[in-house]
Amino acid sequence: MIIYIIAIIVMIIIGVTAFFIGKKLQTKKILGKSNENKLIIENTNSKAEEIINNAKKEAERIKLETVKQSSIQVKTRMVEEREKFERGTSQKRNELNNLEKRVIQKEDNLNKKSNVIEKRILDIKDKERRLKASQEALKERQAELNEAEAAEIRSLEGIANLSADDAKAQLIELMEKEAQYDFASKLQKFEENYEKEAKLKAIDIVSSSIEKLAVDYICENTISSVELPNDEMKGRLIGREGRNIRTFENLLGVDLIIDDTPEVVTVSSFLPVRREIASRVLKKLIADGRIHPKRIEEIAEKVKKDVNEEIIKTGEETVYEFGFNDIHPELVKLIGKLKFRTSYGQNGLHHSKEVAYISRYIAKELGMSPSNAVRAGLLHDIGKAIDREQEGNHQQLGADIAKRYGENPIIVNAILAHHHDVPFESTEAVIVQVADAISASRPGARRETYEFYIKRINTLEAIANSFIGVEKSFAIQAGRELRVIVNSQEISDDEAAILSRNITKKIEDEGKYPGTIKVIVVREVRVTGIAK
Repeated sequence: MIIYIIAIIVMIIIGVTAFFIGKKLQTKKILGKSNENKLIIENTNSKAEEIINNAKKEAERIKLETVKQSSIQVKTRMVEEREKFERGTSQKRNELNNLEKRVIQKEDNLNKKSNVIEKRILDIKDKERRLKASQEALKERQAELNEAEAAEIRSLEGIANLSADDAKAQLIELMEKEAQYDFASKLQKFEENYEKEAKLKAIDIVSSSIEKLAVDYICENTISSVELPNDEMKGRLIGREGRNIRTFENLLGVDLIIDDTPEVVTVSSFLPVRREIASRVLKKLIADGRIHPKRIEEIAEKVKKDVNEEIIKTGEETVYEFGFNDIHPELVKLIGKLKFRTSYGQNGLHHSKEVAYISRYIAKELGMSPSNAVRAGLLHDIGKAIDREQEGNHQQLGADIAKRYGENPIIVNAILAHHHDVPFESTEAVIVQVADAISASRPGARRETYEFYIKRINTLEAIANSFIGVEKSFAIQAGRELRVIVNSQEISDDEAAILSRNITKKIEDEGKYPGTIKVIVVREVRVTGIAK
């Protein structure tokens, strides 16, 4: 078809070209020799017609050939498509046959499985039927056993004159006692082993720490009395109409006690820094000999300045000694004030430094970074620098001050918890508490008043006497040991171990004491025979 169209186009082009050529030649002939060229024009026209006819014939021939070729191509394409369709149809037919075979096979398998399931269902039903029969038989057997057991219990109750509930209660009580005795025995062995191992480990850590801590142990007393060269000096201190002593007391905020004690004057004040300043002023006045209000004011002003400078210098030296350069200046000043603060005769600054050193070595023994432990140890009693000036215990005051001046929460908790007021939140807090106990409870570190000592002894004995079976108790070794005498008829050996533990726990919960207290329970059995 395409070739046919091309032939027609070629024929048209040839005809148009011949027409224009003839037209052109005709025009030329008219302009030149019109008469002479008529034959040429006619010949040209005849040639053009001949060319057109030939082109038509050629187009017809090409058309026929094109039609024949197109027909052959169409037939060839139809044959190819038919073969392709037959091949595809054959493949689909094969796939359908295979699918049909698989479906038939699956149906067979399902039929087999269905038969197996039906058989199993029948087996299960048969088993259920037999199980129900067995359960019925068991119920009958259980009823027979219950009846026999009830008859046996009635028989035993008649023989023993004891009901089942009473027998059960006695059995439970007997088992509880046996379990309690076994528990007490095992607990005692466990405590002995645990205490032995813990004691060895604690001794190793503490001894290693103390071994590295080489400081002087000094028990200090607050300076509260000043010696006079003679009794005449008392009158000069009082002054005319008491003007000197009034000026002294009003200016320094202390009480000057001038009694009948020969050649001694006592300075009384709850504030250690004021008491220290007053004592120094009094010594300077006695040494100078000029005692009058103006002179008292001059010396007092100078001594106050010196003491304040000494406080700051002491605080800075202490902080420098431990390598802390980021402590707030107000905290540094309070550290310096601890130099003039004592607790049961133990100097506050020396105690804080000692706790810091012990905390450092314990932390190192435990493989920890000692920085926070040392810092908390140094600041743990910082509240004692102001506890005589503000309300509250020194733990709470110290924690508030440390928090106010930006100390780490670990340090704040260690200060607040070193007397067990709040739970420990870090290992550093535990280390500081242990170091504080070591420093405060070592022999000679502190002294206590007679009234406090008697009160502590009576408290320990009262705690022991509050338990059933205790006949007497004695606090010995300055309250470091408690001997408890028990009634051997009421307390067994195993119960003695439990009693010792209970007394220890109650002392820990209710008592306040430095160091440790050993509780010893004594149970003695005496058998007396008289031969006649």
